[in-house]
Amino acid sequence: MALLGGNGAGKTTTLRAVMGILPPWSGEVFFAGQPIHHFKTPAVVSLGLAYVPEGKSVFPKMTVLENLELAVHSAEAQSLKNKTLEEVFELFPQLREGRKPKQLAGTLSGGEQRMLVVARGLMARPRLLLLDEPSLGLAPKLVQDLFATIRKIHQQGMSIFLVEQNVHLSLQLAGRGYVLEHGRIVLEGQAKELIEMDHIKQAYLGI
Repeated sequence: MALLGGNGAGKTTTLRAVMGILPPWSGEVFFAGQPIHHFKTPAVVSLGLAYVPEGKSVFPKMTVLENLELAVHSAEAQSLKNKTLEEVFELFPQLREGRKPKQLAGTLSGGEQRMLVVARGLMARPRLLLLDEPSLGLAPKLVQDLFATIRKIHQQGMSIFLVEQNVHLSLQLAGRGYVLEHGRIVLEGQAKELIEMDHIKQAYLGI
């Protein structure tokens, strides 16, 4: 599912409200039928939600491997750590090349740091992965590669809540989309229908 909109629309605020980082001013947040809007962030995480914030967001003075292991907190994730690590390295082989696992995260390229942040989210073995602007600041080729990997993650069975300014790529990837403007949902529907709407074409695709 994709939540779309321009700068300042409220996309990141929505994710932070879901994760308990910001309290919602009104309304409710439900996950798997359970109200979670009064939960603190650790309790939300324990339910199986993993938040991948925008930007590089790595721990720069920790190694790649240490960054990944930092997300292993539940008993299930701990028991499957080696299996998950192998799966993550298959999705992001650049993080395994040479001595890369022992390299300080702050010395990685911007694209590699973005891969690491997404990979770290997967290490928690979440039920729902929340991605905040994964393409932010990346070169077009890296954006295409990253979205191809996100598609593969979804095809492997992971539910994804995607917040993204790249409307065209997002609607190609998502099954359903919501458009947020000034904090309010103005459009919603199947992604393949939204991408054909005049408002989307004019406001977000430059058509």
